Amino acid sequence: MLQQKIQYKPYAEKDFTHLKGLTGISDKTLEIHLGLYSGYVKNTNILNEKVIELTENNKSGTPEYSELKRRYGFEYNGMRLHEYYFGNLKPGGSDLKESSVLGKALAETYSGLDVWKNDFTKVGSMRGVGWAILYQDPVTKMLSNHWITLHEEGNIAGFVPLLVMDVWEHAFLLDYKPAERGKYIESFFSNVDWSAVESRLVK
Repeated sequence: MLQQKIQYKPYAEKDFTHLKGLTGISDKTLEIHLGLYSGYVKNTNILNEKVIELTENNKSGTPEYSELKRRYGFEYNGMRLHEYYFGNLKPGGSDLKESSVLGKALAETYSGLDVWKNDFTKVGSMRGVGWAILYQDPVTKMLSNHWITLHEEGNIAGFVPLLVMDVWEHAFLLDYKPAERGKYIESFFSNVDWSAVESRLVK
């Protein structure tokens, strides 16, 4: 009896070239950053292909298989977090209003937008490379800011990413010195597409 082939649909790289002209984030930085994102998409597909090949050849559980499986969180999240990051930006950004659904949700936890933004900024300013993410707990609907290291370390199971900010140095090093991360964070906020962020809310 012939063994049925495992079906796999490769991930397609998303087009974010419309983000050229961001405030405080140069087109060159964007170009390099998109190239890194492209690499995560490519590596995710290669990873899946290799794991499927090993599985079909009855090599599940081998050391090679195990190491590839352990790599999933890094490659998949590297791809997906970049899609959230680029997806919550647009040249010129937009305004976050206290009267909006998102504004009201933030105020329920942080008492006000300024308090939340200060906390998010402080998370993004923490030493080390990683991500600052505003999450929503789909069970309680509460919002909270989190620090993520190496894509897969610190993600909360089931929580929904709403606002994702990349604070790896490749996101800003061409435009700002390492000690000027705060200026990059200001530029990030000036480009946030709050309608995109709000659309991620679980109602």
